[in-house]
Amino acid sequence: MARRRFLVEHIGGDAAELRGEEARHLARVLRAEPGQQYEISDGAGVYLAEIASVEKERVIFRVVEALEMPRAAARVTLYMALIKFDRFEWLVEKATELGVAAIVPIEAARSEKGLAEAARKRSERWRRIARESSQQARRLGAPEIGEAQGLGAAIAAPADRRYFLDEKPGAPALLSAIPGAGERRASDSIALLTGPEGGWTEAERSAALDAGWAPVSLGPLILRAETAAMAATAMLTHAWWASRIE
Repeated sequence: MARRRFLVEHIGGDAAELRGEEARHLARVLRAEPGQQYEISDGAGVYLAEIASVEKERVIFRVVEALEMPRAAARVTLYMALIKFDRFEWLVEKATELGVAAIVPIEAARSEKGLAEAARKRSERWRRIARESSQQARRLGAPEIGEAQGLGAAIAAPADRRYFLDEKPGAPALLSAIPGAGERRASDSIALLTGPEGGWTEAERSAALDAGWAPVSLGPLILRAETAAMAATAMLTHAWWASRIE
């Protein structure tokens, strides 16, 4: 059985500490005791560590040994049009599990009114969800959760490959737009832009095309916004992961 992994802020020498809610959960729910072993990561490395002491609000770890780090993967940024927050939270959790490097909420023309303003109050909650999901998925670190921004800022962001999901008939299949294994590199940056429940307006579609984004399709079926985002994210993260082992 795989050991649980915890993300820590800093590993100094051979020691690290966990504070706050995660420390309380480890101490009270998991009944942590000195000598028990877990994995810890500070975003730069992964280590086997044992608990040195358990206090009310913090747990102190002693590093036992460095562990093999996962091979570098391409950086995938998900630009997701804002949708109802219960579904957006699900999206944050699942995109984190799939390995995205960053999630950026986008205010689209057909996003529900008021979501962008309310999103600013939800950022910390989304970061907490991403952190918890990162530990469950045994990631090296949590993805960045950006502040909500307009479409103009999103489509101006640079990336080696930039795809936007387009429900309009005629867009090529996403799988056909992904480069062959020999052309995919771990150093690649990939951006995926996905729309709201109502889809893109013609003005938004034109703006993305003019900015050099490649329109892609997931097929003829009408998918919910979060379903489409996760299906496309899974294809992209898997394609670049698979290229490392082919």
